[in-house]
Amino acid sequence: MTSSPFQPARSAAVGQCCELLDSLIRYPTISHTSNVDIHGHIADVLSELGFRVENSTYIDAQGVTKSNLVAVRPPVPASTTDAAGPSHGSLPPVDSSFPTESGFAYFCHTDVVPADGWDGPGGDPFTPVITDGQMYGRGTCDMKGSLAVMIQTLRGIAADEQRAPIWVVCTADEEVGFQGAQQLVQHSGAYRQLVEAQPLAVIGEPTGLAVYHAHKGITGFTLTSQGRAGHSSTRDGINANIAMVPLLDKLLEIYHRTESDTRYQNDQFDPPTLSWNFGVSDSMNVVNITPPRCKAWCSLRPMPGIDGEDLIDEVRTLAEAQGVQFTRHPGCTPFWCEADQPHIRQLASITGTQPATVCYGTDGGVLTELRSRVVLGPGDIAQAHTSDESISIRQIADGIERFNQIVRHWTCGR
Repeated sequence: MTSSPFQPARSAAVGQCCELLDSLIRYPTISHTSNVDIHGHIADVLSELGFRVENSTYIDAQGVTKSNLVAVRPPVPASTTDAAGPSHGSLPPVDSSFPTESGFAYFCHTDVVPADGWDGPGGDPFTPVITDGQMYGRGTCDMKGSLAVMIQTLRGIAADEQRAPIWVVCTADEEVGFQGAQQLVQHSGAYRQLVEAQPLAVIGEPTGLAVYHAHKGITGFTLTSQGRAGHSSTRDGINANIAMVPLLDKLLEIYHRTESDTRYQNDQFDPPTLSWNFGVSDSMNVVNITPPRCKAWCSLRPMPGIDGEDLIDEVRTLAEAQGVQFTRHPGCTPFWCEADQPHIRQLASITGTQPATVCYGTDGGVLTELRSRVVLGPGDIAQAHTSDESISIRQIADGIERFNQIVRHWTCGR
């Protein structure tokens, strides 16, 4: 690992953070695989810092075991923290003497998108490389880098400095429909305690450490047309594309409508539209077989007051008339917090940025019971999901400083 170009004190913290991030990237937690092992590693790291951990599991639709982690450190003297290792199951309740709207909670996901076609330095997306002031590897930006920065920040804050609790929450399956966050909300006892406390909830997605007070949601559906294979020189087959074509016309017509009709636009976002997006495939690569199956998909990004449900209903109605299967997919609702709310104003002051909106979705669209949410974290979203994903060492260093200010303000009274 190359040395950091920053001053010695900051360089030491950055170096430790990069070492932790290196260990996190080496877990190839693509969403279709399990994230149980990385959460075991994170639980061990947080346990050493005095956190108690609930590490709960569920089985996804493909039969893969996934994990959600909730860790909490109440403000108790450091000498009394439990160093026996991470606990599993329900956490002991946080002291009820804490005021409501108390403390700080950090949220991240540990799954990453696939790394096919990786062309970053080193050639292996899960063997991190530092060069030219950047750390390369799948998940460095989205969003294991943010988690490493938060943990490094917490290494510098002792439990006996706290006046309110600190939570760290890691979810699965954010990249494939926010299923981990949905499981967390529905089944985690530790999350229930967090909701009761109503802490500042920072969703640490990459924002360049700017404050995002709102984002779009995301939802979608698939259309499946069934035909029958046959030799294309005969009438033995049924071409599945025939039933699908009118639906493609409808998807295209709705796309143009959302681009031109202001009823489906909100100028507080850029772009201001529902980002109606679609594609189609019959998976055929020969011309002498009648296509037996055709599948189309559509995604859209709802905004506050503009959910696009009427447009989805139009497609559903036509699909039923065409005999095409319509399957709705889960997602997340838009997240909106007024820019003039106290916690947003305070974070804008700390970070020196103006509150803004963003068009991608986060777990924040599922965590709707938390009143003081914000999206804020190190890294450049333009680097997320790329074939040479990276985070700058400077963002890591700046992130540690900013997170330190934020966590101390909400938990240490300074």
